[in-house]
Amino acid sequence: MQACLKKHIPMRNLLYIILMIAMAGIASPVFGLTVSPVKLEISGDPGQTLIEEIELLNEQSETKIFYSSFENFEPSGESGAPSFIGAKEGLATWIKTESQMTLKSNERKKISFSITIPKDAESGGYFAAIFFGSQAPKAQGGGQVTVGSKIGVLMLLRVSGEVKEGGGLLEFEGKDKQRFFSSLPITLAYRFNNTGGDRVMPLGEVKIKNSFGLTSATIPANKKEGNVLPNSARKFEVIWAPPEISEGGFWSAVKTEWSEFHFGWYTARINLAWGATNQNANAKYNFFIIPWQLLLIILIILAVLGFFGRMGLKKYNRWIISKAMQ
Repeated sequence: MQACLKKHIPMRNLLYIILMIAMAGIASPVFGLTVSPVKLEISGDPGQTLIEEIELLNEQSETKIFYSSFENFEPSGESGAPSFIGAKEGLATWIKTESQMTLKSNERKKISFSITIPKDAESGGYFAAIFFGSQAPKAQGGGQVTVGSKIGVLMLLRVSGEVKEGGGLLEFEGKDKQRFFSSLPITLAYRFNNTGGDRVMPLGEVKIKNSFGLTSATIPANKKEGNVLPNSARKFEVIWAPPEISEGGFWSAVKTEWSEFHFGWYTARINLAWGATNQNANAKYNFFIIPWQLLLIILIILAVLGFFGRMGLKKYNRWIISKAMQ
């Protein structure tokens, strides 16, 4: 893989706040441009030219000109968020499209772009984004560009050939290593490491069984189908939640514990499959559920019933004795 994917250049704070909103598929109400799709996963051979399309929607009340630009990206931390690293080489330099496009108010327009893969490109994964901004791009140091406010589409390209696969499940545990819970929701987390040459998408399930070995829940391990980029680790969360979660204090917790009653020792087992060779990974995590709020209410009720029961029994005994002495 080319060096541009291995170097790290810090994100520019304000710009990438806007970019992260864009990657979630939400256009800034001030910017007023929507792009779709927000992510493209494509593949091709060395020397091949790929033709793809992106749709733009100008949501503003006036005609606007938008400018295109390109940047490579790499993973930032373990959240799966992209960190953009300029366009000196790699996939960002292989993409061609119109440098600017004019859209009338509320006009939708499909924009074609091409990716020309070099004949000597190494097999594996390459990652970049096409941006559309409200200002013409200006070159900056390090091969980066700025175009003011901008949103874009993530490109995940796989160049065909023999690609090394490596990595696997690093850990599986409760969020913040928590083992004792009072009620649902319960958040479990796992970290997956990718040491191969292309992105991988771990898929599978988390099965939760109670003290009697009965299955209490089966949850997708990667519901949003997130990728793990090469030479990185990503953290995924799996949430065991009731259909409705009551928000509030003590009594809301009691309501949740009553409607979704769980008590005792539980075992969560994760089973994952990943990669072109369908490799497998699995692990387990044990935890306790003790619905103490509900148990406290039950104990109080039992104590009150016991107290009045004893009082009633004493009165009944005195009444029986008084009748017997008459």
